[in-house]
Amino acid sequence: MSQMTIRRDLQKLVEAGQVIRIPGGARIEHWRGAERSFFERLQKMSHAKQSIGSAASALIHDGESVVLDSGTTTLYVARELRVRRNVVVFTFSLSVLEELTSAEGIRVELTGGVYRSSSHDLIGHAVAKSLTSIYADIVIFGAAAISFTRGVMVHDPDAQRELLQAGKKKVLVVDSSKIGTEATYRLCGIEDCDLILTDKGISSEDLARLSRIAQVQVAE
Repeated sequence: MSQMTIRRDLQKLVEAGQVIRIPGGARIEHWRGAERSFFERLQKMSHAKQSIGSAASALIHDGESVVLDSGTTTLYVARELRVRRNVVVFTFSLSVLEELTSAEGIRVELTGGVYRSSSHDLIGHAVAKSLTSIYADIVIFGAAAISFTRGVMVHDPDAQRELLQAGKKKVLVVDSSKIGTEATYRLCGIEDCDLILTDKGISSEDLARLSRIAQVQVAE
């Protein structure tokens, strides 16, 4: 087996969430319930998240404002926003802040809050207070699961529900592996999303079912 074949097969396992890259190799991923570390989650479904990030960034135009949730998929959105001009990004994600620090056309406004190392973000009452004073053009947020019986779900007990009221349009960015699954906490109803952005890995059955509840866009 060639090194190229090994690297290709390893990358497939990384994207499927079955192994985690480490310096010099990889380790088997045994995670089943608790939230993964930010770095680990960033690697899973990376190609899907990249396509979702590109599609989501296209919804944001020069001169607009956006609230970006803390999460791996929203970080891909931030990467695609670097070429925008005169855009204000509100966030409690330090990863988003770092991604956009050198983007000349972007102004980042970080909320207050207490630092959480596992997700490299801010949590607490100060975040909620900041979000209640914001009304952006668009809110882009992520989730751990979309359950057809329980709605949009997260593993995070500190999820900032206030962000759902912080903008005119609410866009959920979620990769197809999370559709039809459940997490620990309910964030909102599927019908509360103005748009759900996912990737082409979604099954035709799930797409049809989801489209009966909310507007859905499949990123190419």
